[in-house]
Amino acid sequence: MDRFPFIVIEGLDGSGKTTLRKGLFRLLENLYGVTPLAVLTTNWLDPAVAADLAEGKYAPSPANRDRYLAALAADKRATVERLITPSLPVRPVIADRWLLSELAFFHVKHSQEPQRTYEELAAAIDLVPDLTLILDAETSTSMERAASRAAGDSVRADWDVDHVQTTVRDTYRAVTADPASFPKIGPTARIDASQSRAAVLADAWTALLERDLTPNLAGSPR
Repeated sequence: MDRFPFIVIEGLDGSGKTTLRKGLFRLLENLYGVTPLAVLTTNWLDPAVAADLAEGKYAPSPANRDRYLAALAADKRATVERLITPSLPVRPVIADRWLLSELAFFHVKHSQEPQRTYEELAAAIDLVPDLTLILDAETSTSMERAASRAAGDSVRADWDVDHVQTTVRDTYRAVTADPASFPKIGPTARIDASQSRAAVLADAWTALLERDLTPNLAGSPR
């Protein structure tokens, strides 16, 4: 590669996304000798759509569905243009969720087919992740972990429930099983999230190695 990698981490709540992001952050920082950039699925970079982002995210309804989807597209466009693209020549970028989570959200909350959501979001961005790491485990395992989090990260009655999280997991699987229909998801690697933290990080590193997304000995992009 002639630039640093853009890596996405996806998975159910409680699957260990934050833990893996922190592990990869430290690992890449030490190996490359530069501090990676960490971004979120929503970065609130376009003030014009901030109200629609907040309403659609925390109080989704049929009335705000399309405005929220358009706001997400605007926010992702701004994130790519203002954060990710300028960073890749000088540092790795790690995203905590990106496209898959949005497809699942709209499928669960609005019964909207993933292809419809994808078309709107994909039209707004021209950057494809180098790799999306999907932390996968039984829904019961992720829910148990989510329930054990600190009070500030407490479970949500309308989201962190078995049937919803099962649908989210099923959506992830359906989308990644059809890469030709969702090309801007990019290449994916599924990791068993029920393993120890060290084993998950090792599997993620192996996935990066297999795709030539690791630093060479000089600490520069391959």
